[in-house]
Amino acid sequence: MTPVAVQSRTVLITGGTGYLGRALVPLLVARGHRVRLLVRPGSERKVPAGAEAVAGNPLEAASVAAALSGVDTLVHLVGVPKPSPAKVRQFREIDLVSIQASVTAAARAKPRPHLVYLSVAQPAPVMRAYVEVRQQGERLIAQNGLNATCLRPWYVLGPGHRWPMLLQPVYAILRWFPATRAGAERLGFVTLAQMTRALVQAVEQPATGVRVVEVPEIRRA
Repeated sequence: MTPVAVQSRTVLITGGTGYLGRALVPLLVARGHRVRLLVRPGSERKVPAGAEAVAGNPLEAASVAAALSGVDTLVHLVGVPKPSPAKVRQFREIDLVSIQASVTAAARAKPRPHLVYLSVAQPAPVMRAYVEVRQQGERLIAQNGLNATCLRPWYVLGPGHRWPMLLQPVYAILRWFPATRAGAERLGFVTLAQMTRALVQAVEQPATGVRVVEVPEIRRA
């Protein structure tokens, strides 16, 4: 079978020095994409090899807009690390404000970039403030008419993020019963490798309109 040629893209990542970004950037670079990270001044040393660092503030639309020059794909990964119910204020001041900035900048850009947004599985019985902020982000994207891919993981298992594996037997039981099967699938765990592959796929296969990628599809990426 002849390999399918991958179109090289110019990608701006916000939140690219975090847990997912550090795993994603080397994959994009290895596949021939030009990668640019918007980072706060002084954080340039955290940028993975092969990517360009642009100093700025991902909470400000002007900074995002300046970094978007020549970019066709914007990957938004900004978020409070290790979310918990105690971080409601941070969700609103960081997660929500940052996606507002990215959407505003993307909507004003010419041409508009394809936006890849790290959302969250929904609905969910816990972490309601976190889910609500991510829902608001998705609504902003739709209201501004952007072409976007919204990925909805629940928890991404990887180095330093493995404690939920203790719950795997509970999930296995829930998947046995028709009444709880859909929820168990929607709120299931994905691995860091699965999540980064899904992000790469979203970059390389831009959506027309808004495409939502749920946990089962992330696992198949």
